[in-house]
Amino acid sequence: MCSPVFLSVTQEQGPGPFSGGFWGFRPYLYIMLTNSQAFYQLIKQLQPLYDTSEATAIAHLYLEFITGLGKMARLDKKDTPFTKRQQDMFDSKSKDLLKGKPIQYVTGSAWFMGREFLVNENVLIPRPETEELVQWVIDEVKILNPKSNTQNTDPQFQIPKLRILDIGSGSGCISISLLRLLPSSIVTCADISHDALDTLRTNIQWVLTEAEKQKSADNIRLLELDFLDETARNKELGRYDIIISNPPYIPYKEKSKLHDNVTKYEPTIALFVPDNDPLVFYRAIAEFGKSHLRKEGQIYCELDAAHAEACKQLLESAGYTNVELKKDMNGKWRMLKCSIVNQESTL
Repeated sequence: MCSPVFLSVTQEQGPGPFSGGFWGFRPYLYIMLTNSQAFYQLIKQLQPLYDTSEATAIAHLYLEFITGLGKMARLDKKDTPFTKRQQDMFDSKSKDLLKGKPIQYVTGSAWFMGREFLVNENVLIPRPETEELVQWVIDEVKILNPKSNTQNTDPQFQIPKLRILDIGSGSGCISISLLRLLPSSIVTCADISHDALDTLRTNIQWVLTEAEKQKSADNIRLLELDFLDETARNKELGRYDIIISNPPYIPYKEKSKLHDNVTKYEPTIALFVPDNDPLVFYRAIAEFGKSHLRKEGQIYCELDAAHAEACKQLLESAGYTNVELKKDMNGKWRMLKCSIVNQESTL
């Protein structure tokens, strides 16, 4: 099937045969790619930046963004040409992709725990490993409350009202997901970035359904805070049943090993820590938890696999018990859970 051609006539100043020498008209021809042509063209263009598998995955996401059609629907319509609007979008936005800009920043969204979150360069892109951390929390709450069921509307089987602190909230993928899946909870989101909190605030409205917002939107608090400032965190934060964080943990010396689509576009402040103190955030969380975890409270963190054992030892030496490391879907030690025997709750 031949690609259709769209003719556009644009008026320009200058000599021209149609205007007596002053105003000319230049015709432009637009070749409309089909769904299939656009897909394979984009894969070929992306392969200098990514391996074939990743380039293919990006092309699928981008074509779905352009057309609104999933893989199978596009396969059924593989010879269907783009509209002019779709072609213009494909041409303009693919330039960013070919510079290495992550697909999620190009489309402005990323999926997490079954919901679409809005993302931009002020927040990290939500990743599947972090979904595993959130699911671990959900599973543990169910184990500790065997009669509870997040889908059960019977009041006597409701999950208790948990106080949750999300440190370094970013887009809100962790905090909003927990608010949604543990709807009786009260969630505090702490982040040093004002712009990140603006994105989180937008996502509360974007991600939650109207029913969820009516039930839970008042149970989430946003706080601009440098968590490493001990005085500020002790002043602003209370006590919690769950403290969860995906903090910065990559030493600056590792930056050269990361893909350009991470180092050039994702927020540095959310990624890197000093080379001489890669556990700085975990040390602060451990110290904070001693006086801010409620009775039987737990800490959950995402980790750099290279420092997982050191992080475990840090928490054990700080007095935490039941310190457990957990592997992610790729078999790497990327998550940690622990608790501490401390004071009775006064909240």
